[in-house]
Amino acid sequence: MRTKESWFPKFKPHTGNLETPVQIDEYLPPGKSIVLGLQHAFAMFGATVLAPLLMGFDPNLTIFITGIGTILFFLITGGRMPSYLGSSFAFIGAVAAATGYAGVGSNPNLAVALGGTIICGLIYACIGLIVMKTGTAWIEKLMPPVVTGAIVMIIGLNLAPVTIKNVSTNSFDTWMAVITILCISAVAVFTRGMIRRLLLLIGLISAYFIYFLLTNILGLGKPIDFNAISQAAWFGLPTFHSPVFNAKAILLIAPVALILVAENLGHFKAVSAMTERNLSPYMGRAFFADGICTSLSASVGGTGMTTYAENIGVMAVTKVYSTTIFVVAGLFAILLGLSPKFGAIISTIPVALLGGASIVVFGLITVAGAKIWIDNKVDFTKNSTLIIAAVSLIMGAGNLSLHIGPFDLGGIGTATLAAIVLNLLLNRTEKSESQSIEKSVEPLNSVPHL
Repeated sequence: MRTKESWFPKFKPHTGNLETPVQIDEYLPPGKSIVLGLQHAFAMFGATVLAPLLMGFDPNLTIFITGIGTILFFLITGGRMPSYLGSSFAFIGAVAAATGYAGVGSNPNLAVALGGTIICGLIYACIGLIVMKTGTAWIEKLMPPVVTGAIVMIIGLNLAPVTIKNVSTNSFDTWMAVITILCISAVAVFTRGMIRRLLLLIGLISAYFIYFLLTNILGLGKPIDFNAISQAAWFGLPTFHSPVFNAKAILLIAPVALILVAENLGHFKAVSAMTERNLSPYMGRAFFADGICTSLSASVGGTGMTTYAENIGVMAVTKVYSTTIFVVAGLFAILLGLSPKFGAIISTIPVALLGGASIVVFGLITVAGAKIWIDNKVDFTKNSTLIIAAVSLIMGAGNLSLHIGPFDLGGIGTATLAAIVLNLLLNRTEKSESQSIEKSVEPLNSVPHL
């Protein structure tokens, strides 16, 4: 008779050296755990700070909440899924559409974005509960690689116009955005190891230093004002915010749950392959945990959350998969979030530098969607696949938005819905046709090769 599995695994000490993989249910001595946990905190730092800045959220609060969320994720998943929960870029387009945020300063309509994010998290948590009962097969059927790749690409393409507009206000800002891109690119290409993992953080710091020299020293452009840093306390609670539930904002933001499912499904499969363990039985727990943490985060003013590819990359390099390391990383994030002085430093980052970083980030998101197609060998000789990708991408890039009564789905929501519906309709139709007739011509011969 099969015994019922306990919620947590029986953690045991790692007996090998750091050259041998440290498995999920193993733990390291305190000293090594602290160093590796700090490394994970650094890995998530750049993106977790950048995402709230691009939505007008408080980065200090977000860092603090992601630390708590990561520890909750460990508890809810029973320590069986190694991951850091950072702020999600998938929410940026939907939040911008729901709040009218222009990308500069604090978001004046933050409250309605929080309400929509809470509902999104609850929907995601419900999907997690269903997956816990039924498994992931239905999700993979609903969102095969052609759909998930398109959804990921849509996020980057939809955000591109606003980003370019923000760095085009004057010639100096445009050039500083280009310099930021070059700094981040140099770190990405010409460095190795942990420095490369921190490309956003180190690239931004480099660009910040150049901006300081050009403005505060040489008198070009708008100088950085450091007064807020000297006035901020070293320790203190971040400022919390209350949500407002607005139907239009909810309809715009709630569909992001589907994007999170697609994104995290890929992340968990990658972790499963790295650890050589079947993690499918725990994916429902992970979806549920991410959804609950997203709703809890938004209830006090934080961003939506997602598992972080940056930290998956760190695991791939270190071969340390122990989930206890992420508890340590979460504790570091909580301590960092409790420093108003840190928040004041972040607030001095010029808009031009954030714009340059955004161009890189949104471009990488777009390319990541294309990589899903390549990795899964998506067949673009099929008419159905071509139509699904082509229609949804142009809808997303052009920000085409469907209106249902008084509600607005937004560009990302509309394109995501289009990809899913077209897949259900066209793939089923083409599959049934291919079983009854033999294809005699190449599909879409009139379409030029690009």
